[in-house]
Amino acid sequence: MLKPYSQFRAMLAIAKASLIAIFRSPSAVAFSFAFPLIFILVFGFFSGGGQVSLRAAFAPGTDTSTYLYKVIHTIPGIRIVEKPETELSEDLEKGRLTAIISIQKNDNESPAYFIRLKSSEAVSPQNLQVLHSILEAMIKKIDRQQYPNTPTVAAISNQIEKIPGRTYRTIDFILPGQLGFSLLSAGVFGVAFLFFSLRQTLVLKRFFATPVSRTFIVLGEGLSRIIFQMITAVVILVVGYYFFHFTLIHGWITFLELLVLSFIGLVVFMSFGFVVSGIATHESTIPPLANIVTLPQFLLAGTFFPIDNFPSWLQPFCKILPLTHLNDAMRNVAFEGAHLVDCGKQLGILAIWTVVGYTLAVKVFKWE
Repeated sequence: MLKPYSQFRAMLAIAKASLIAIFRSPSAVAFSFAFPLIFILVFGFFSGGGQVSLRAAFAPGTDTSTYLYKVIHTIPGIRIVEKPETELSEDLEKGRLTAIISIQKNDNESPAYFIRLKSSEAVSPQNLQVLHSILEAMIKKIDRQQYPNTPTVAAISNQIEKIPGRTYRTIDFILPGQLGFSLLSAGVFGVAFLFFSLRQTLVLKRFFATPVSRTFIVLGEGLSRIIFQMITAVVILVVGYYFFHFTLIHGWITFLELLVLSFIGLVVFMSFGFVVSGIATHESTIPPLANIVTLPQFLLAGTFFPIDNFPSWLQPFCKILPLTHLNDAMRNVAFEGAHLVDCGKQLGILAIWTVVGYTLAVKVFKWE
């Protein structure tokens, strides 16, 4: 008596064959493993423990009427951040701010103002020293131009208040972005080329002569892509943690949560790959179509630097990109100690993109 045909076993057989083909593909290995690791190695070796980034804010109660306050806003080397006090304290604790500047009027005659700095142990001493030097140079320039025959207009306190904090290394920002880039490239380029090739070579059509259903064909191919990319995610995280001290704030729990986020991101990005494979009429049209999806996200989704570095008119567009929210969720989990339940906003937006992506994929998907 014949055994009933197992769709599940057929799906696993398809997944196994497809996974072997992926590992044999130089382009798949390059986009998923090589490129992200090269960027991580470059930033890991040459960025050291921190980057020279002078971001500062003014303390509540700062005298905003003084000329000093206006001049500091115009110094090219200092970027003034305006946020609620609680957010500024969090940024300072995590090393995202170099210092919080306080300008207070002196009740005595000289100097006219006192400038005090508040920083954290997470801030690079080099950055703090650079900020201190820039402010001193500013005061000397004002004294020379406007008050040549009077005592200095302001004095900077040498006693810098420091709060506890964790060092926020460059790798803590770069690695989640590179992992997200790897997932995006694999999801879009990998799926688009794979299914277009299967359709053009009539492999999908031959599958119709077998008892395996269409659903399990797609699941088998998708499963192989997911397994391959999860292996990539593990390699990237392990290299970042053991070689460059990438922060996994809760250890194995954080590691597993990052893998879950990687899985979610890949599922979202695979929908874009299905859309591209359905729209493409020739293999040569896949790269430009895929780049329309991937390139804006690679450049504008906070892969290399925060999106608040972009002009204000561009930031709303950056904030709707799915890779932006995947990167944010990964950084929140890895460094800030958040858990998946704390990433409701990011996961919600990714869920919306999932619905939109697969709705379009169903409409344009072709079997022949």
